[in-house]
Amino acid sequence: MNTQAQGMDDRACDVLVIGGGPAGSTVSSLLAEKGHNVVLLEKAHHPRFHIGESLLPANLPLFEKMGIAEEIKAIGMHKPGAEFVSPHHDWKQTFHFADAWDKSMPHAYQVKRAEFDEILIRNAARKGVDVHEGCKVTAVDFQNDEASAVHAQYEDGREVTWHPRFVVDASGRDTFLANRFKIKQRNPKHNSSAVYGHFSHAKRNEGQAEGNITIFWFEHGWFWFIPMTNDTTSVGMVTWPYYMKTKGQRSLQQFLMDNIAGTPELAARLGEATLVNKVEATGNFSYVSERNHGKNHLLLGDAFAFIDPVFSSGVWLAMHSGVIGAETIDTCLRRPAQARAALKEFDRVMRHGPNAFSWFIYRVTNPIMRDFFMAPSNIFRFKEALLSVLAGDVFGKTPIWRSVFFFKAMYYTANILQPRRAFQAWRRRQINIRAVDDASLYNA
Repeated sequence: MNTQAQGMDDRACDVLVIGGGPAGSTVSSLLAEKGHNVVLLEKAHHPRFHIGESLLPANLPLFEKMGIAEEIKAIGMHKPGAEFVSPHHDWKQTFHFADAWDKSMPHAYQVKRAEFDEILIRNAARKGVDVHEGCKVTAVDFQNDEASAVHAQYEDGREVTWHPRFVVDASGRDTFLANRFKIKQRNPKHNSSAVYGHFSHAKRNEGQAEGNITIFWFEHGWFWFIPMTNDTTSVGMVTWPYYMKTKGQRSLQQFLMDNIAGTPELAARLGEATLVNKVEATGNFSYVSERNHGKNHLLLGDAFAFIDPVFSSGVWLAMHSGVIGAETIDTCLRRPAQARAALKEFDRVMRHGPNAFSWFIYRVTNPIMRDFFMAPSNIFRFKEALLSVLAGDVFGKTPIWRSVFFFKAMYYTANILQPRRAFQAWRRRQINIRAVDDASLYNA
């Protein structure tokens, strides 16, 4: 599949995509289907490990559109819902996607990202994308906000320069163009870190609920518990950077295991489990770029922004950005007179997705919001609307927003009626999200 540079050092193409993850593979395959000459450069070789294994129901129609639905089904763990466990409640709360406003998307999948991402990039190659793996972009030359050259280097040292009409940054958390433009900002409203690993022999729910993702709240954040195929379960702790400082001289593995031990419900699930890979960590888990496009370039998915993963929105937002990105680029290249309007709409959609999830994410550790999640009401169809957000149904025509508005109004009312509790939660959050710059916290 890999195309190797032969002879010529300078090449031309319609679109050059940086990064072969979900956003890059999606936008490139859709553009190739529209007849564009697309080059995709991926610095690694697939399959490669990546965190973020939980998909949303909203992904499934896109898999059908891309012709990969059966391939994803073959590697996926059926996920009918999401389960929340709170140390302050005597019960667990399960949300079933089948109860969402739109009943046509009753489940999703949990996947091993190495397998999932490989399916996407191989599909792009089948669609005619010129895929180069083991090829790292080193620089992009810009003149008047337009890319004029993209420089890349293969693992053997060979260098190639492409001259595309359009550049797509789908480099994920590498945030290639955002770093170059110095427009990447720490999210001022949120700040989190993650420590994670894969386990075998973890205790799962029985029956259809086996594939449900479980969220365990604890004093310093929350844990994910994601069952996958072949007896592999992803477990991760999302916490505040300041709490990472309490790791001290402990290894990441010991830090993770100590915090699991302090979360009784999760510890019971992992009592007979065995860690099967190296525990890793990442900081600066929440960020946003000041802009997501220029005259002939776009920033997609995590290359533009990333928010806390509590609702598993990352892959869906990345792939949907690939969909809207392909439509935008096609308009810019074929109908230049409409380019300005297309880029404006791209910006609106790119900001809408993270914003739809962020309001809930910023409050999910608030005790008042936790009460709402643990005892959901369907007055004004609150529960159905909330489930639609959890399912990723935030871009279509499903009429959830009036109910979401009233849900937010009820939340604010609950805060007014519990002023001391609300103030304590607000004050605690300000402490939690304060910045901590110490890269050594994330060393194994």
